[in-house]
Amino acid sequence: MRLQNKVAVVTASTRGIGLACVKRLAQEGATVYMAARNVERAQEIATELGVAGYNVKVVYNDATVKESYKMMIDEVAKEEGRIDVLVNNFGGSNPKTDLDIKNTNYEDFMGTVDVNLASVFLTAQAAIPHMAANGGGSIINISSVGGIRPDISQIGYGTSKAAINYLTKLIATQCARDNIRCNAVLPGMTATDAVNDNLSEAFKEFFLKHTPIKRMGEPEEVAGTVAYFASDDAAYTTGQIVDVSGGFGMPTPVYGDMIEMKNRR
Repeated sequence: MRLQNKVAVVTASTRGIGLACVKRLAQEGATVYMAARNVERAQEIATELGVAGYNVKVVYNDATVKESYKMMIDEVAKEEGRIDVLVNNFGGSNPKTDLDIKNTNYEDFMGTVDVNLASVFLTAQAAIPHMAANGGGSIINISSVGGIRPDISQIGYGTSKAAINYLTKLIATQCARDNIRCNAVLPGMTATDAVNDNLSEAFKEFFLKHTPIKRMGEPEEVAGTVAYFASDDAAYTTGQIVDVSGGFGMPTPVYGDMIEMKNRR
């Protein structure tokens, strides 16, 4: 119960990593607000979790409407009188239009960068005054290994995540005197609906070939790192960019090929 008496907000929280974070923070004792565009679906989940004994509530947020970020934060602060934890989980791109530098339309590129960055910048900007007024807080940005390891596609997504990593350090630096910490969690290939629906089995196999822990991560494993950053166990930890990817990209670039050669012997 590391988060007892804490109030948390999690964006994009009706499935995948966001939902896993909601459950884990609630398990740790927090009052958790599910920020979602589909309020009806979020309320169904919150009701189910309430039956299980968790204190989960719902607040409206539409990532495509910038004004809704401040409205969301102000609504939670008004209702609870405080905000202690903010998990900026929203982010994505359209794999059909977010391609490489040669084939990506500038407007599509900037659209991806804008919405992903806005989801962190505007939400953090709105939450920081409330956190400072209550003696501090923790902001956790869900980034991606794609923000530190360049890919052959998704130029907008990778650029936005790299910017979020740097923004994380800026927030940590500029808000430390208010006892506000900011860290980023970088999932690798994680077993979410989005991954299963959009990536072929061949691509998954190729990706995992270069992952020392040779499996996809589970959303709950990402949520475990988020819970650590949200808690006082991480009270002296800020500005960190933590890779939760099973070691993807850590060893020699020919790691996957070397393992295959060794297995053939």
